[in-house]
Amino acid sequence: MKPFSGDCLEGKRILITGGLGAIGRVVVSTLLRHSASVAVNDILNAGEAAEILEQSGWTGERCLYLKADVTLPGAAENFVGGTVEAFGGIDIALCHAGIVYSGPLLECKPGDWDRILDINLKGAFLVAQAAARAMVEAGTKGKIIFTSSWVQDVPWPGITPYTVTKSALKMLMRGMAREFASHGIRVNAIAPGIVAAGMAQRQWETEPDYRRRAERAIPVGCRQPPESVADALLFLCSEAADYMTGATLLVDGGCSLYPMD
Repeated sequence: MKPFSGDCLEGKRILITGGLGAIGRVVVSTLLRHSASVAVNDILNAGEAAEILEQSGWTGERCLYLKADVTLPGAAENFVGGTVEAFGGIDIALCHAGIVYSGPLLECKPGDWDRILDINLKGAFLVAQAAARAMVEAGTKGKIIFTSSWVQDVPWPGITPYTVTKSALKMLMRGMAREFASHGIRVNAIAPGIVAAGMAQRQWETEPDYRRRAERAIPVGCRQPPESVADALLFLCSEAADYMTGATLLVDGGCSLYPMD
């Protein structure tokens, strides 16, 4: 049984980066199912995106796709501006897009480092900043939500550049929460665990050492379904989280409790 009614996000205008990824699609479907209007951002071309939207049943005026590489100058502003133009404003910004670098630190090239910081941190900052500016100008008491990870606080071999970006997102979230509180803007983050979809799924399937460690690292005994991530984001988007700001919602199956690898 779902804990929230189907209309709990009615009237909410939400944008999400990385919305066409494996986890992002589940999140978008959950938001739409609970009556939100959603602007979906990713870097797929219009034809590929249209096919996914049709297959997912995301039809009607409550869902649109806006292609943009939000790490590029002006792209985040254009994405936010397109959302405002389509929906008349923004209530919630989900900075969800991210990638992982997998490999030993001694083999990490400067280009690899720059790319993961650009997408995971710079892009999130630019979208959050543009969304906050739009909210302040409109007098909207909105929300900004970052997708972090349990490894923001726990070193995990082979993905240190990724963990650095997630740790930085945590402080970015807290800094924005402090600065924007006077405007009525709540800023929080979700920290999922080892999800059975997306980047973690690819590592599970292709990296034996990662799988060996991951199989031992989850106290609850199973990987996280993407629906769990979507439900946690649903909570943060809802009125139930209106008194939260500067907080990380840890939903990781206990991975961060103690090292098990």
